[in-house]
Amino acid sequence: MSDISLPAGASSTKLTVSGRFNRLLAAPKFQAWAARFPLTRRMVRRDGEALFDLVAGFCHSQVLMALVDLRVPSMLMDGPKGATALGHRCRIPTDRMAVLLRAAVSMGLLKITRSGDFKLSRKGAALVGVPGLREMILHHSVLYADLADPVAFFRGEVETQLAGFWPYVFGADGQGDPQVAATYSDLMAQSQLMVAQDTLSVVSFKGARNLMDIGGGTGAFLRAALVATPDLRGTLFDLPEVVAGAQKADLSDRINVAGGSFRHDPLPKGADVISLIRVLYDHADETVAALLSKVYDALPDGGKLIISEPMTGGDTPHRAGDAYFSLYTMAMRTGKARSADEIMQACQAAGFISVSAPKSPRPFITSVVVAEKRPNIL
Repeated sequence: MSDISLPAGASSTKLTVSGRFNRLLAAPKFQAWAARFPLTRRMVRRDGEALFDLVAGFCHSQVLMALVDLRVPSMLMDGPKGATALGHRCRIPTDRMAVLLRAAVSMGLLKITRSGDFKLSRKGAALVGVPGLREMILHHSVLYADLADPVAFFRGEVETQLAGFWPYVFGADGQGDPQVAATYSDLMAQSQLMVAQDTLSVVSFKGARNLMDIGGGTGAFLRAALVATPDLRGTLFDLPEVVAGAQKADLSDRINVAGGSFRHDPLPKGADVISLIRVLYDHADETVAALLSKVYDALPDGGKLIISEPMTGGDTPHRAGDAYFSLYTMAMRTGKARSADEIMQACQAAGFISVSAPKSPRPFITSVVVAEKRPNIL
């Protein structure tokens, strides 16, 4: 293989071993040879298909957006339908509808029946049933706009629309549009059900008497925790117009509702467990440090803190945390996605001990950190 040349412009001098290997892999002659060679051609094809998926990823996202916006998965819940019938309901010409449906088949969301109709796959049916997923996908139109010029986005030159989408959270302390607050709270409440399920599967409230959920929205997580632990009582603490919506909901008489800002107001007393469910990644490091210190002071000796939110992979980046939530929080311009290790270190800096990160069943939905306040040994 001595005749394999380096890519145009590549220098063969002062290259590390890794650099020389990269140059070899990038050489067109080597790629052509590897695609034919029996021991490497399967790997080459697999890598090539994966690379093409990345190249075409934007189209895949738009197919998903159209499918969800048109409610096609819901239309197929009762059984298969043809492109003509679906096109008529969606006001899309049959030939163009067929392109959308076949694209969804290629993505594993639909299947083609023997008669040529389209039906839901297992993944497609899950798309209908996952709480809040449709709303989350639809609101991605704002994030798409923010990422239209990705280079400018990463340079920090874009005045992102997503930052203004949740103004009541970011800097307004509840002084924003009540309708925006309601929209945000509804979206969070729907998706909170999955977060609650996964969080409660890895934490224990044994011996706990009162759980305070800070930033708890309309109480979705708190209600789930009280259902799972019949002897537990709860305190819901969030911004005034958010808890106003919670007070209208069917809350348990075991829940006390308190309105306020964790930035400026004292935390309610009496909780021996405090939860921060998808709160920290909305805020900057200094805000997180101040909040954790405030939580530490509010807990009794031996009290417990539960943190649950999407996290990055740290030393081992993964797509959910590092290629989605990190960009999402960057677009929000106030917080950031952190690794479990970063959050554990922040807890320790606030004074917590016995800090751990139990294995989450679905890290792409949420990861968990649990910390305990040092008991009084005097």
